[in-house]
Amino acid sequence: MNYIRTGISLFFEYDTPRIVHIQSKKVGVINRFIQFCIIGYVIGYAIIFKKGYQDFDNVQSVVTTKVKGIVMVNTTVHPDIQPIWDVADYIVPPQENNAFFVITNLIVTPNQSIGICPEDSTIHGSNCTVDKDCPAGTSLPVGNGVLTGKCDPDVSRCEIHAWCPVENGTTKAPKPAVLEESKKFTVFIKNNIEFPKYSVKRRNLPDNVSNDYLQSCRYDGGANSRCPIFTLQSIVEGANSGSYGEVAMEDIVSGTGSRYDELSGQGGVIQIRIKWNCNLDLSVDKCLPEYSFRRLDSSTYKISKGYNFRYSRNFKDANGTEFRTLYKAYGIKFVISVSGQARKFAPVPFFTNVGSGLALLSIATIICDIVVLYILKARALYKEKKYLQVVGDDAYKVLD
Repeated sequence: MNYIRTGISLFFEYDTPRIVHIQSKKVGVINRFIQFCIIGYVIGYAIIFKKGYQDFDNVQSVVTTKVKGIVMVNTTVHPDIQPIWDVADYIVPPQENNAFFVITNLIVTPNQSIGICPEDSTIHGSNCTVDKDCPAGTSLPVGNGVLTGKCDPDVSRCEIHAWCPVENGTTKAPKPAVLEESKKFTVFIKNNIEFPKYSVKRRNLPDNVSNDYLQSCRYDGGANSRCPIFTLQSIVEGANSGSYGEVAMEDIVSGTGSRYDELSGQGGVIQIRIKWNCNLDLSVDKCLPEYSFRRLDSSTYKISKGYNFRYSRNFKDANGTEFRTLYKAYGIKFVISVSGQARKFAPVPFFTNVGSGLALLSIATIICDIVVLYILKARALYKEKKYLQVVGDDAYKVLD
């Protein structure tokens, strides 16, 4: 019953803070030091460094690209490849969302037509000795056609119904790359952005320049950092050395960087990063993009290294027979990403951070109470001064 009456008595009690002014060098220094740290954190970090006095809006963006350049192929070394390649030939597909692909190397299988021929020797399961090794109507994994049910005794490989002759799987990508001179190609990156909350629209092209400027300027990360026209070589080598934008030393160590002559042989993936971090408390003219580049794949991969795919160009001869030229295209895929924020002074985040700082000051009082009540030698005296019990005339009595 006593426990029950004690629990009930708590309902009829009230605690109010009591101010005790303690004159102590130790406690005073601890109190001021903690207050100073909290004030420094709120003003220096939360408000100034983290821009706690500003509201923000994320960027909304659209990117379009235009690649230009012409390269001539040495037809003496590569007789099966057309001599002149322009933008309509080496940009596949013609348009992508926030990306573009440039062919840099090729393996060509010319004049294929639909017929029956032996499967390629590099295809697993293509070797045979008798017809039953080649079940008709099926196809081999990653094979080039449908098995006819016959085994070609001359080469001991299954016959297939396919585009013949099939691509030779033992052929390696040419070195140097067929279109290595594509490093001189240029890409015009047009980036339009908006911060809807502040009704601010910007683009990465200076407004006070002429068409002559665009004909001659090339981005270099320095005096021409506003130029939106890049050479492919500068992008790739920028991803390797970090010479433009962010330093990519970790890419060099890990092997993810690359020179253009190396990358063009097997292909790869390069990211072009555009950052818009704008302080709208300043002039909107100072809201400018920052570019940086990095390689997303790695040159150290043991298998499936680089980037390639196949496509064909079909045609008919004078007799109406359909032929095609099969291309295994190696190249560089450039992926463009845009990020950023616009910040501007707003009273709500400012006073929110100030209020949070004032609330944090109570931590100093809590810590000092712990020190004086449980650590200092005179803790008994402080407890006596800190706590005072007052019994009212109508106080609830626990015991009779």
